[in-house]
Amino acid sequence: MGYRIAVVGATGNVGREMLNILDEREFPVDEIVALASRRSLGTECSFGDRTLKSEDLDTFDFAGWDMALFAVGSEATKKYAPVAAKAGCVVIDNSSLYRYDPDVPLIVPEVNPDAVMDYSKKNIIANPNCSTAQMVVALKPLHDRATIKRVVVSTYQSVSGGGKDAMDELWLQTKGMYVPGQEKSPEIFTKQIAFNVIPHIDKFMDSGETKEEWKMVAETKKIVDPKIKVTATCVRVPVFVGHSEAINIEFEEFIDEDEVREILRQSPGILVVDKREDGGYTTPVECVGDFATYISRIRQDSTIENGINLWCVSDNLRKGAALNAVQIAELLGRRVLKKG
Repeated sequence: MGYRIAVVGATGNVGREMLNILDEREFPVDEIVALASRRSLGTECSFGDRTLKSEDLDTFDFAGWDMALFAVGSEATKKYAPVAAKAGCVVIDNSSLYRYDPDVPLIVPEVNPDAVMDYSKKNIIANPNCSTAQMVVALKPLHDRATIKRVVVSTYQSVSGGGKDAMDELWLQTKGMYVPGQEKSPEIFTKQIAFNVIPHIDKFMDSGETKEEWKMVAETKKIVDPKIKVTATCVRVPVFVGHSEAINIEFEEFIDEDEVREILRQSPGILVVDKREDGGYTTPVECVGDFATYISRIRQDSTIENGINLWCVSDNLRKGAALNAVQIAELLGRRVLKKG
């Protein structure tokens, strides 16, 4: 016996990816429905060899459905997630709305799977920010071995993190560089994104951080350990899919780079590609469509005590969003609902 699954926001980038991953991982589905706003009503979505037509989220009855994977913004989530949860359908939410709620577990299954048992407080589970998800997969096994004191991370985040319109803007600006009369001014981004980098993701806060940077700090503390100090600089780069991160880690005790490499090789969800030669590392274009978080450029940092540097790359539409949500659904199924 399988599950009855609703994918909310199924016509968007992340929603479509959720449907793909549910099929690819052979999630035990008895019945599945694609939900979207009325303006997207009837839009076709692929689920394996089946074609689903999106149904109206506003009038949908969640009673009798096991899980709802939400891939819509915080405003829509605020309206519909409590409705689904109250009807007995467990919500796995990809927005930022519930991430910092103490009664809602924030989960990366490779890192804090036991937190899934706290879902029942609100019948909601939160999915972390895309940049946080891939980083904590790398941090957790190292923290277990040598206790992390401080993390300094600089991100190189693809435009797909900003949605379809952001991807379109990069494409149109790039094309406009070569085709006279087709120049595209910034609308989604604050400055030109084509052939440029922008050190600004989300809103600025009073501290000088952007909200994206604050998210990485708060979420790492909630998922891994509240004692870890984190400072982040988040940068948007002209890449369509795939987030990259340069991570500097300071530990409580010494850990050798060879041991780091071996620990990460044996850790779930990670592939180490780390050869000290031309091309002996992973870049964003190589991780697109893959489930893994790739780690490269592992090396000692001699400027601090007990320091390690590494390079972390992952498909943000997958591990940073859709894949992590499906993994949470699998975890919930194995540990709680136990149907599949």
